[in-house]
Amino acid sequence: MTRQFQLTSSALAQAAAILAFCLPAAAHAQTAQPTSPAIQQASADDAVYQGLGGKAGIDKIVTAFLPIVLDDGRIKDSFKDVDMQRLGTKLGEQLCNLGGGPCKYTGKDMQVIHEDLRITRAQFYALAEDLQLAMERQGVPSRIQNRLMAKLAPMHRDIVTR
Repeated sequence: MTRQFQLTSSALAQAAAILAFCLPAAAHAQTAQPTSPAIQQASADDAVYQGLGGKAGIDKIVTAFLPIVLDDGRIKDSFKDVDMQRLGTKLGEQLCNLGGGPCKYTGKDMQVIHEDLRITRAQFYALAEDLQLAMERQGVPSRIQNRLMAKLAPMHRDIVTR
């Protein structure tokens, strides 16, 4: 059994959170605060950032991730009109910021971005699996992957609505 299929639903949801900002889904009708302000505040603990390999490692993860998404039959159609270069830039900012690195996320609020996209749980999980695979291929330790996913998990409520 490969590492990709050993993930729990929780880990998949957490992984997908980072990527869901570009998938089709409507915003959740919850009254919880949007996640973007949390993205703006980098953690004082940069262990995840360092474990991802710093900025260079994050760039490699993003570079590996985008082709995986575009080859994934479950979700590739959702990205046909997406500016993948911009997506990669914003994803890199998010990973760096959430990992405790020096980057600032300059993208829009997750809820606003996904309001009309109607992203399903299945799409969210597929994207999470793809991120997990990209990190695995870049040699990111499981404990670092799990810590990053835990930081991404709160975005789920802003992204999955269908």
